[in-house]
Amino acid sequence: MDRLQKIIAAAGIASRRKAEEMIKVGRVKVNDQVITEMGFIPNKNDVIKVDNVIITKEEKKYYCLYKPRNIISSVNDEHNRTTVIDILPSSLKTERLFPVGRLDYDTKGVILITNDGNFMNEMVGPKSGIEKEYLVRIKGFLTKEEAMQLTEGLQVGKTKYLPAIVSVESIDRKNQSSLVRVIITEGQYHQIKVMFEALNHPVKRLTRVRFGCITIEGMKEGEIRPLTIHEVKTLHELSKNDKILNTPKKVKIRY
Repeated sequence: MDRLQKIIAAAGIASRRKAEEMIKVGRVKVNDQVITEMGFIPNKNDVIKVDNVIITKEEKKYYCLYKPRNIISSVNDEHNRTTVIDILPSSLKTERLFPVGRLDYDTKGVILITNDGNFMNEMVGPKSGIEKEYLVRIKGFLTKEEAMQLTEGLQVGKTKYLPAIVSVESIDRKNQSSLVRVIITEGQYHQIKVMFEALNHPVKRLTRVRFGCITIEGMKEGEIRPLTIHEVKTLHELSKNDKILNTPKKVKIRY
């Protein structure tokens, strides 16, 4: 069995830190006995109450949201900007949901929504090998030499990015831009934008089209759908994959 504060958090009553505060001030009982011990581990059949209400285990929920641009990937925002939780259907707003990782404010695409903290850590933790695929509209024309820098692992200042899989899908000579497909297995702060900026190709538009096995194909912006059991199991397995360390010698450029 887990520790008492973890069980309370898993039931959706409060965060683990808030649950610890509840235990500390005597709001939690196990078999009608007040428990204030932080490391207490109940038995499987023990009855746990918070404020004299029996708690039950929270059902885990998993969703794919097609995040529009100009939406914050957060539960709330100190500047009162619209968040991914704000745009959920009213029927989901009573659930203790939060986004898995982040997408930039001006980036659209697939983002997972859940109430399962362990799942989130598996998906975006430092050991996760989940692939994230982006379509990137950049200024100018990406050369093979520049693309190879991305596939070999780009160094920007003190930051060394892992290799990416890169293909140039098309170019727009009239507007002097390129559409580039990029696959990465890490998610450092503003990573895609920073990498292309370092190559003197500022990002004009950015869309995440795939997270692991989950895509936005057939979805409209702002739409949300539940993940299937098979998709959740597949994501668990994909998170165990190694990160991209070696990429193909050739770069696809479709001019």
